[in-house]
Amino acid sequence: MKNRLSGYGLLNDPLLNKGTAFTQEERTLFQLHGLLPANVATFEEQISRRIEILHAFETDLEKYAFLRELQDTNEVLFYGLLVRYLQECLPLVYTPTVGQGCQEFSHIYRRPRGLFLTPLDVDRLDEILANPRFDQTEAIVVSDGERILGLGDQGAGGMGIPIGKLALYTGCGGIHPATTLPILLDVGTNNNERLNDPLYIGWHHERITGEEYDHFLEEFVEAVHRRWPNILLQFEDFARHHAAILLERYRDRLCTFNDDIQGTAAVATGTLLAAIQAAGETMAQQKIVFFGAGSAGCGIAGLMHQAIIESGVDAEKASSQIFLIDSDGLLLEDAKNVTTEQRPFLIPKNTVKNWHLDKPGNILLLDVIRNAKPTVLIGVSGQAGAFTEQIVREMAKNVEKPAIFPLSNPTSHAEATPADLLKWTDYRAVIGTGSPFAPIEYHGKIHHIDQTNNAYIFPGVALGVIAVKARRVSNEMFMTAAKTLASLSPARLQPEGNLLPPISALREVALAVALAVARQAHKEGLTDIAVDDIDEAVHKKMWTPGYPSFEKAHS
Repeated sequence: MKNRLSGYGLLNDPLLNKGTAFTQEERTLFQLHGLLPANVATFEEQISRRIEILHAFETDLEKYAFLRELQDTNEVLFYGLLVRYLQECLPLVYTPTVGQGCQEFSHIYRRPRGLFLTPLDVDRLDEILANPRFDQTEAIVVSDGERILGLGDQGAGGMGIPIGKLALYTGCGGIHPATTLPILLDVGTNNNERLNDPLYIGWHHERITGEEYDHFLEEFVEAVHRRWPNILLQFEDFARHHAAILLERYRDRLCTFNDDIQGTAAVATGTLLAAIQAAGETMAQQKIVFFGAGSAGCGIAGLMHQAIIESGVDAEKASSQIFLIDSDGLLLEDAKNVTTEQRPFLIPKNTVKNWHLDKPGNILLLDVIRNAKPTVLIGVSGQAGAFTEQIVREMAKNVEKPAIFPLSNPTSHAEATPADLLKWTDYRAVIGTGSPFAPIEYHGKIHHIDQTNNAYIFPGVALGVIAVKARRVSNEMFMTAAKTLASLSPARLQPEGNLLPPISALREVALAVALAVARQAHKEGLTDIAVDDIDEAVHKKMWTPGYPSFEKAHS
């Protein structure tokens, strides 16, 4: 690899720095003698040193800050550590620890990474994006920090999410870190704790709204499209009232998706498909209740609705098998202020006219469980403890193996804990959680709880899309990703096995998903890559962390 930097300039570039692994020849060539300890270390020795340091920290936030510092000083080593210890490190670089990382972002901030763009920059967006350092960019994750996990508005601290997502693009999907760019659209914050914090690093301004907000987003997207016409742009952690609108507004103008809506839908659908296949059932037999009717809930409902249709059910009947519950109760046909995404799932009043209700008025979760007798319960509400013992036991009365997915993040916002769900269903529940939980012992065995983490989906989707230069990210790609994930379920071969592969296998999962998504892109005419070239294109795009050998670049 040709390199023009030398001395501290080379050591301070996180993408090029090898630290103590620079060879004696490279130290001579790039004026590094005296700047490094004498011993030339191997990549494996460096990883061993870093994992030893990581284990010495007491709190997850300290570990998160250490890993962020490593990423900003030696990116190849960071990814070597992440890939080697994926099971251990994923919860530290992403959920659940990234939530606290966002809350404390201003206090642990050390080095610049990515771009912070404010409305004050609207007339210089082209100039900012033109920096030659971004010439290789192929993937952007962008957030405005308004809905960070279940923690709400974190303003500029929301940058932790794009950084974390892109770490998994690389760690799981093998997308080279030099081609990724995290962006935070700092449009202000309504979080008074942030605004009143003298160390807050963001724009000290109330969050802009309405036409001003829409204008800034439009200018940003147009500037991105001018700079990188073939970019993959992922929207992440935008508030409910923006998420679906932005996706629909821009999905045909550039290659884009929203992981909160589509990635969450795919991993939840893939997990459910794995569960019902292991039980010898079909989607046509399922009745699904969603506690939480925001962008995530509607996204999952939409993909599961399609899966029910594909199992042989007509669209209208498939809709009748899905129940959405928001803060006011079950969404009925006369509900006010419903969104476009909620509308297909409004329940006719005739359906509930003979239901037995605890109290007249809004139809609450327990009412729906008691009367609809669902086989699947999915929580995307952010309300800790919402799945009470009474509700779970009521569901278990009518279903041999109830599928219960408390998906809200972080862990403190989960609708129920796996331990309680198992106890309340006499250990019959099939469980998927949004955040990691400790293994549980029952029936004399240790059982690992399936984490329906979006990391099973979005790195592979991104790899497939980028590898074949897809012009659009389609809904069918996410259905394909969900089916691919289900096909990898250990439970297919061992009924008592986990529904999802272990976190340690996420790179293998990403590769399988990427290949399937790339073939789907070809099937839909969204790529010019020949079908016989897809495997090579995907494998070639998948980077494995390791140091290159440097040669002197002559001016």
